[in-house]
Amino acid sequence: MKIHTILCIEDDRFIGEMYVRSLKKAGYDVDWVVDGNDGLIAARNKKYDVILLDVMLPERRGSDILQALRGKEDLIPDSHVIVLTNFEQDDESRMAMQQHADAYLIKAEITPKKLLSVIQQIEDNQNTPIVKQAT
Repeated sequence: MKIHTILCIEDDRFIGEMYVRSLKKAGYDVDWVVDGNDGLIAARNKKYDVILLDVMLPERRGSDILQALRGKEDLIPDSHVIVLTNFEQDDESRMAMQQHADAYLIKAEITPKKLLSVIQQIEDNQNTPIVKQAT
């Protein structure tokens, strides 16, 4: 299945604009929201192929959104989740998020080109888990 639609949940305007511009230039249909509550609503109300999820968000943290979407029941079974953060998490918190995500990336290490590469990797390996990236 080809990836077409992406939801970007990112409150940093510079980073969000950079991701959205790069993703649209690569041909993806991108929606962008800047707070956790809007992100959760968007993810529940529209099917996205990929959700880019920041950890530190206003209104609701990314970990809470991920738990709501993939905790007891997977409400987004057809979506891939890429967690993006610069926030240093303890190993237990990071591992809990990684369990429900398809990739876990450190924003400081991710260029738009590398993000596109990770999305391509997810698309190429949809039936097998990809290696999670974290430092």
